[in-house]
Amino acid sequence: MKKYITQRSREVYEKNKKYLTDGVGSYFHKAVYQEYPIAITRGKGSKLYDVDGNEYIDYVMGFGPMLLGYCPEPVNKAVREQLEKGTHFSAPTEDLGRLAEKLTQIIPSAEQVCFQNSGTEVVMYALRLARAYTGKYKIVKFEGQYHGWSDEEKISITAKKAEELGDRSCPNKIIHTKGQRLSSADDLIVLPWNDLGLLEKTFQEQAGEIAAVLTEPIMCDSGPILPLPGYLEGLRRLTKQYGILLIFDEVITGFRVSLGGAQDYYHVTPDISVFAKAVAGGYPFGVVAGKREIMECGIHAAGTFNGNPVGVAAALATIEELQKPGVYERLEEMGELLQRGFRKLAEKYGLKIYTRHFGGIFVLYFGYEDDVEDFREWLQKADVGFYEEFVKRMEEYGVRLTDERGREYLSTAHTREDIERTLVTADVVLGEMTGR
Repeated sequence: MKKYITQRSREVYEKNKKYLTDGVGSYFHKAVYQEYPIAITRGKGSKLYDVDGNEYIDYVMGFGPMLLGYCPEPVNKAVREQLEKGTHFSAPTEDLGRLAEKLTQIIPSAEQVCFQNSGTEVVMYALRLARAYTGKYKIVKFEGQYHGWSDEEKISITAKKAEELGDRSCPNKIIHTKGQRLSSADDLIVLPWNDLGLLEKTFQEQAGEIAAVLTEPIMCDSGPILPLPGYLEGLRRLTKQYGILLIFDEVITGFRVSLGGAQDYYHVTPDISVFAKAVAGGYPFGVVAGKREIMECGIHAAGTFNGNPVGVAAALATIEELQKPGVYERLEEMGELLQRGFRKLAEKYGLKIYTRHFGGIFVLYFGYEDDVEDFREWLQKADVGFYEEFVKRMEEYGVRLTDERGREYLSTAHTREDIERTLVTADVVLGEMTGR
């Protein structure tokens, strides 16, 4: 097994840096360990191809949108047909209504929906909606959860060590970038996740000021970390008891964990939920869904490209594919193959490997084996350095994984052969890293 040569990717990056800030379209596109990112020419199915002609089995999947793999023909066909009709009208279409109706049938929390264009935007809209409906302004969010990159959203999303987070009962509000207003966190209450006791204590003291609790139903951006048994049910019970709205950020879990999202998977229905990434099979699209009386409280969805007809066509085609029999069962099957394979490798090399799978999401990390309860415990147990080195070496042999997070994306295009090749590559890489 030979390492890939990627000299042309280096040349592309050096040229891009002259004209493009950071040399990439998003800072997500260059991992912290990379001297330069791999420059891609095309994708098909579960594979990507770079400017040097190398082929990669990809588990990044565009950071989540490519649930059907790259260049899925049903989506391409729908988009081509729409291109012939027009790419943007700034006016309603029949298909816009068809999509809205379909989403209300699929998503448990959706009595009405509105559209935006990204995960960041849908969360911004949901927070404004919650504040307008309740007349309150505080929002509870949890350590290590990423909800977008606006000033208010980018608070306490990560840390290098648990000590940075401060006292558990009154965590620090960590601001993450230059230019972010120091007042960004004024209306946020930051808490550890999976702790109903601390949440209820907070409600007892401040319920009159709290509009909503914002949470990922599965903590996917850091960890990932699963909800403890009964935790989501407890969130629902407590928010109802204290007159506080519950918002599920399903930008990652939506359509990946199940067609109706994690709320359908766990049978816990929030008041408002937000979706993006996988909903339109690779096209920019976002959805805010909620109870009718909340959605009609007077906050109007503004935005030039909201409900763009190309995105609508892509979303309708994507949902049609996902509704076919056996789709999610097959995703679970691919995840199970990966999970079993990595557990065997853990035994072979004497490593602690954490691995789980749910729908189109596969979890892999090193340093621990059992579920952790919150971001603080994850910071104490996760071997971030080992994982980063593992990801770097896997890419050198043609398997592309997400850096840092440990959250890998499966698509309907991944095959048993992909899984087998991935595990063979992992065997080689772990052998190199452990000296066995």
